Amino acid sequence: MDTTDRSLLREQKNEITSHLIYAKLAANTRDDKNADILRRMSDDELRHYNELKEITGREVKPSGGKIIFFYLISRILGLTFGLKLLEKAEDSAVDIYGAMVDKYPQLKNFVEDEQTHELLLIDMIDEEKLNYMGSVVLGLNDALVELTGALAGFTFAFQNTRMIAMTGLITGISASFSMAASEYLSTRQEKGEKGKAIKAAIYTGVAYVFTVVVLILPYFLFANPFVCLGVSLFLAVTVIFVFNYYISVVKETPFRRRFLEMAAISLGVSGISFLIGMLVKSAFGIEV
Repeated sequence: MDTTDRSLLREQKNEITSHLIYAKLAANTRDDKNADILRRMSDDELRHYNELKEITGREVKPSGGKIIFFYLISRILGLTFGLKLLEKAEDSAVDIYGAMVDKYPQLKNFVEDEQTHELLLIDMIDEEKLNYMGSVVLGLNDALVELTGALAGFTFAFQNTRMIAMTGLITGISASFSMAASEYLSTRQEKGEKGKAIKAAIYTGVAYVFTVVVLILPYFLFANPFVCLGVSLFLAVTVIFVFNYYISVVKETPFRRRFLEMAAISLGVSGISFLIGMLVKSAFGIEV
């Protein structure tokens, strides 16, 4: 079997796998519009598979693990993220089909489908959570910057994990209500719809509280406050990494610049706050 045959068989496997992923998602999607889009995408992939089968003369089994993975990802993190991640994983298909068009002219339609049709269909997917991504960004960014800074300052000033945890928790929860209220008023002023303003406030508040819990958790698990701070900062960078990767896939924006910028701001504020904590402890002789 030559390289061309192996490449076609691999893409044939990808096509039947994608067909089943889209079909499974369509069957479990309540939104009629989204379900219709997914069925159309599933039909396209099945057509690709059958045309490749005519070329290779072989039946190929789908990847069960891939079906489960992308189905769960799409259900948990949203259709848009799951489908764009799937397309991102299969970007090589365009190059493979393009290189074989001279030998198999029917593959030209495959290239056009991969480049335009499916991506356009993905952009048609309507998900409520994407409409409130700005509110989530606000909650995460504010919590990361404020709480990493506060925890760094508390760590050096108090050096008592329980006190740091309780102080940070009170500070974080209080700030989450403040941010949610501000987002409600801002959205109500801009859009004039009470329902959307409430949802925006909920997304902001939940994102803030989630970040607070993640950052404070080490202070309940470890005895050394400086170890807790190190773990907390690591978790902060992890949250920044995961969130920015999600945004880069969904919005198709550059990942590296946004990640480094957000991480630099959070860690920079933490460093400054740590120094302030040192100065306060030294100046006032605080001992806890």
